[in-house]
Amino acid sequence: MSLLEVKDLVIHYVTDDSTVCAVNSISLSVGEGETLGLVGETGAGKTTAALGILRLIPDPPGLIKGGEILFDGEDLLKKKEAGMRKIRGNDISMIFQDPMTALNPVLRVGDQIQEVLHLHGKCSKAEAALKGLRMLEMVGIPAERSIEYPHEFSGGMRQRVVIAIALACSPRLLIADEPTTALDVTIQAQVLKMMKALRDEMKSSMILITHDLGVVAGICDKVAIMYAGEIIENGTVEHIFDDPSHPYTVGLFGSLPSLEKNVRRLSPIPGLMPDPADLPGGCSFHPRCPHAAKECAAIHPDAIEVGTGHFVKCLRCKGEVGAR
Repeated sequence: MSLLEVKDLVIHYVTDDSTVCAVNSISLSVGEGETLGLVGETGAGKTTAALGILRLIPDPPGLIKGGEILFDGEDLLKKKEAGMRKIRGNDISMIFQDPMTALNPVLRVGDQIQEVLHLHGKCSKAEAALKGLRMLEMVGIPAERSIEYPHEFSGGMRQRVVIAIALACSPRLLIADEPTTALDVTIQAQVLKMMKALRDEMKSSMILITHDLGVVAGICDKVAIMYAGEIIENGTVEHIFDDPSHPYTVGLFGSLPSLEKNVRRLSPIPGLMPDPADLPGGCSFHPRCPHAAKECAAIHPDAIEVGTGHFVKCLRCKGEVGAR
């Protein structure tokens, strides 16, 4: 049985002016000790999906319209808020995208780690203090720096503090929302290597949200490609990298520089992500798709299994339309 199973999750942001369809009936699963990469452009709905799993969608204007979020067989959408507070930080933890906004600027970093341990770890303040120092050293920060404030650390060090907070209670599932986006390449590699080692040591499962396919290749077991609030292709890393089937996935790989091919220019995907408050009919990708036919604007594709465990939402894969 999967540790986490999300079924047909729908999340909208409702305002007086419009309804933003941020997440549109997505389904995914994460097994014990498994890492899922959630990949897509900015605005695809990746962060909203992650916040939905933790039930941290701001209400109003956010609203979970439907679906199930099964964690260890229990539907989190049916739990009361007090029950969710016990799960957050303890069983499911999240590394937020911007460490400077995730950390409290007026509290010492050691106190912020200790607070999580004291609240969730069922240990005394003295025990929490000792474990907090160990967590700092585990992520490569000297224990004596626990008395410093977030502004006294570099961006990479702050991200390490956020990771220490997220891993303090040894969560069974870690959600990492673009944890290395604001870091330079050298620090990014160090943080990813550290996260992978800590994940293996603690035997945690992970959802890694990113737009970097290179990061996915190095750390993930499965991949879900997200576009306009939908998962349009998912499978193992081998499926996605060796046999990308959706035109959007193919476009993502075409946008990457290659050391093996001598090309003059990259092949970016034309156009922009559609407005989630005004999504196109049929396949959401058809206005940007080089293979779109008239059927693509009218028919919303269902997921089809093109290989064992490899699912794609595309009419061309179902043989219902031909290339234009």
